[in-house]
Amino acid sequence: MASIRELNGKLFFDFRVKGQRCREYTAVEDNKPNRSRMEKILKKIEENIAAGTFDYRSYFPGSKLASKFDENPAPKRTVGQYAQSVYTAPMPMMNTPTFKEFSEQWFNEFSIGWRRTYIYTVQQILDSRLIPEYGDIEVSNIRREDILSFRSILAKDPGRKQDSKLSPRRINAIVLVLKQVLNEAADRYNFNTQVDRIKPLKLKKTDVKPFTLEEVQKIINTVRPDFKNYFTVRFFTGLRTGEIDGLKWKYVDFEKRLINIRETFTAGEEDYTKNDTSQRDIQMSIPVYNALKAQYEATHKLSKFVFCNRDGKPLDLHNFCKRVWYPLLRYLELEERTPYQSRHTAATLWLASGEAPEWIARQLGHANTEMLFTVYSRFVPNLTRKDGSAFERLLLGSVETTALDTNKPIQIDQGVKNA
Repeated sequence: MASIRELNGKLFFDFRVKGQRCREYTAVEDNKPNRSRMEKILKKIEENIAAGTFDYRSYFPGSKLASKFDENPAPKRTVGQYAQSVYTAPMPMMNTPTFKEFSEQWFNEFSIGWRRTYIYTVQQILDSRLIPEYGDIEVSNIRREDILSFRSILAKDPGRKQDSKLSPRRINAIVLVLKQVLNEAADRYNFNTQVDRIKPLKLKKTDVKPFTLEEVQKIINTVRPDFKNYFTVRFFTGLRTGEIDGLKWKYVDFEKRLINIRETFTAGEEDYTKNDTSQRDIQMSIPVYNALKAQYEATHKLSKFVFCNRDGKPLDLHNFCKRVWYPLLRYLELEERTPYQSRHTAATLWLASGEAPEWIARQLGHANTEMLFTVYSRFVPNLTRKDGSAFERLLLGSVETTALDTNKPIQIDQGVKNA
């Protein structure tokens, strides 16, 4: 139903033409006389729409929406002319930049503080998703219901894998960029977007499928010789893919037995770590130390990178997965999973061995132990013992065993009984 509504103290028209919702903003103050005058104009608009004689551009000549309904390009009467009989002055419209114009300005101003990979991600979202959808629409005209409709369309788009749909995580990332652009525009041009009322789609829990120690040993013993050291370091340090592929010899300290994580290699370029917390020093276990010593003899003269191809360049993730990782899992008849599960494996093996959670979190580059307990702790009982057995051993070491035998009566000292 058509109506006169208010936004930031200003009145605007809200009506439908040919099933499409239209809003036209003015600089008219919200008060009773102005509402009455605008309602008279709206009544004429509704009459024209019902009679099939409505000419959008006659009422709103400067509107971005007018071109969608153009039948007679030559304007008839402007909204100012309609208003002359009821207004003391014409109604200026609220003008804001188009989404394309403002998003480009927003990107240029804010991207200076982003990591290279995030710059690429945001640029791709803008170019392939948001600008094609909203490019010619003024930022103040993008409403909550429009975004919800857009999101429902995204959910039907194909995903990366065959016969899959766009994931909720990807959809949330697209909508998040849209929210950021509109919120910044709203702050600068003083309008209300209501986009913050749109809640992110629910995500599935992290799919954690660590390998057992027996499976890890089987993988390391079976993999081709030139990848044996790579697998050993990866499984027993919890390094991310970009961290181990970007590891350089200058960050390997054999004397202190530390691996200094200072850089990563992602999207074909060297880059800063995922975040500041990821800057850390990892202690070498004996297998890791021996593997790096052997690797030093093999590649330190060839490349600045610890693990490299024949040309001395970092390993290519796609090539590694296609030619080494997945064929090896199939050969060993192990469940298919991504190489990132090697990081999850290190975390669960550390927990199973009884290492302090704070130490494990530092080795993984986590800010605290929250993720450790949320993601990994459920695997520990299966790797070590049945739940409660540690507490049982504690009791057996400090309390009379007869008191723990529920089949025997507990003897109470007479003096205690009479106390």
